[in-house]
Amino acid sequence: MENQELEVKLYVSDLEAVKKELIALGATTKQARTREINLRFDTANGELTRDFKALRLRSDTAARLTYKGPSSSKDGVRVRQEIEFEVSDFSAARSFLEALGYQVAMIYEKQRAEYSLLGTSISLDELPYGDFVEIEGDDPQVIRQVSDMLGLNWENRVFESYVTLFIRLQSEYNLEFRDLIFDNFEDLDFSLDTFGIKAADC
Repeated sequence: MENQELEVKLYVSDLEAVKKELIALGATTKQARTREINLRFDTANGELTRDFKALRLRSDTAARLTYKGPSSSKDGVRVRQEIEFEVSDFSAARSFLEALGYQVAMIYEKQRAEYSLLGTSISLDELPYGDFVEIEGDDPQVIRQVSDMLGLNWENRVFESYVTLFIRLQSEYNLEFRDLIFDNFEDLDFSLDTFGIKAADC
């Protein structure tokens, strides 16, 4: 399949320590820490979500439109079809999708810094409910190698998407807000341990 995304996601307790280890290993910076705003689109009846598909419009250093298909597993990493390209006008792209009948089902934000090591892309992600490391590349073995070099516990990788984790939190803690944004989580007390998710750097 063309346009495949191969990645692993690991929950961590000390993102700054991971950053220092990346620099010590000689990783190069692809993107400095940047705030992302993501609009996740769906049909009125939630057809894309039911089919495990995602349609996203993102704003960070550029505006990007992304489609992701259902995921599967290959050699311990998560595999999805991903088609992504830049658009010149974020607002126009949103209007375009809405004219086609899609609507914003969720807004979510994060802080992300990106590094490159051994041909992989390593993202340090700060979400409203915790910090994560994503390692993406073309070879599952190299992805595993980079995880090991960073001292991360491979067995603790997380297979759910950030949005899926949020949906689980909504259900577990009876959260009534729609959007995965920092302001909504400011006064909440919760733990990902509820779902058996353990920090990979402990």
